[in-house]
Parts: sequence; structure tokens; C-alpha cells
Amino acid sequence: MSNARKDAFANTAKTIIKNLERRNMEGYFCESSADAIELVKKFVPKGSSIGWGGTETFAETGVKAALEAGDYKMLDRSKATNPEEVRQVILSHLDCGTFFMSTNALTTKGELVNIDGNSNRLACLLYGPKQVIVLVGMNKIVKDVSSGIERIHTMACPPNGKRLHTGTPCAEVGVCGNCHDEGCMCCNIVVTRHNRHEGRIKIILIAEDLGF
Repeated sequence: MSNARKDAFANTAKTIIKNLERRNMEGYFCESSADAIELVKKFVPKGSSIGWGGTETFAETGVKAALEAGDYKMLDRSKATNPEEVRQVILSHLDCGTFFMSTNALTTKGELVNIDGNSNRLACLLYGPKQVIVLVGMNKIVKDVSSGIERIHTMACPPNGKRLHTGTPCAEVGVCGNCHDEGCMCCNIVVTRHNRHEGRIKIILIAEDLGF
């Protein structure tokens, strides 16, 4: 990545972090995923429980692998052997020490914009885990909420639909059909404009293209 691009990302991040502060959310900027891993380690107490939603960024950054190699209790639903075990793991996320997720979009004003189907990810963002750490590639920065929703429908849902085999229009033809299909991923739209509990939500901006 060119120095000019890094400098531009840093300037944008500085503006967003200032706006996040007004919303009682903590913002941080990292030039690389490696830097983000080291920052995360400072935030997550050894021996604490870790949960995460459906996030490609958590794996792409190497944060997931770093935590798995450390002294943490990983609440991994992929290791469940039946639907009831999956449900119990997801419920345990609501009471975990740190919950990791990305966001579908982040406005320059500091608003988190998310659309979800099962919505366990958003449930944990809204209430439950003692700490929520949001890992965000700079490719997810948008001007405003409307632009965030548009980004989700055009940039996030089509690849996510393919990944999850939803059979929805966005997965099949690459364009949102405003569907009500069984596999619909757009069941709930949540805009997080303020955080009531100080220190709970931390946003880590990373100068890379990450996730969908």
C-alpha cells in the first residue's frame, strides 16, 4: 500500500475516531492486521471467554488464530455437533467477556450500520457481552446510513449469500431482490448511533480491505 493511501486512511480514521468519541464509543487505528492483533491482546484479559458472530474479518486479520493460540476460552459454535448445541453456544456469547464482530458499514459520522438474518451477532452488539470489539477494514467506510445500507445490499450480501448458500436473489443473481425468502439475510437493520455503557464498544479501524 502506498504511503499516500496510508496517510489518507489515517486522516479519515482520525475524523471517525473523533466522531465515535461523541457517541461514547472508543476508536483506534491500525496500519495493519498485525498491529490490530497486538492491540486486541491489550484489551482482552487472559483466561476470559471469547465469542464472535459471522465475521470473515475476525479470521482474515489473524485475530482469531492469535486468540486460539493463547490462554482464552473460545466459545466456538462451529464445534457444536447438533442444532441445540449451536443454540447453547450462541446463548453463551451473550454472557462472554469479549465478543468480536465486524460491521457491514461504518459512517464517517461514527454510526455502525448492520443488516442481519439470524441476528445473534446484533443481539450481542446491543446487549450482553461485557466488551464488544468491532474490527473494520477501511473498505467499509461510507458517507452516511443510506450509503451504508446500499453498500450492504450491493457489496456485502451477494458474497455472503454465496458463502452461506442462502438461495436468495442476491446470492443467485448478485442483486438485491428485497426478498422474503427462507434464507433472507436482511431481517433486521440496526444503526448504532450511541453507546450508553462507557468502554463497552471498541472500534478498531484497519488500513486494509477486509471482509465483505
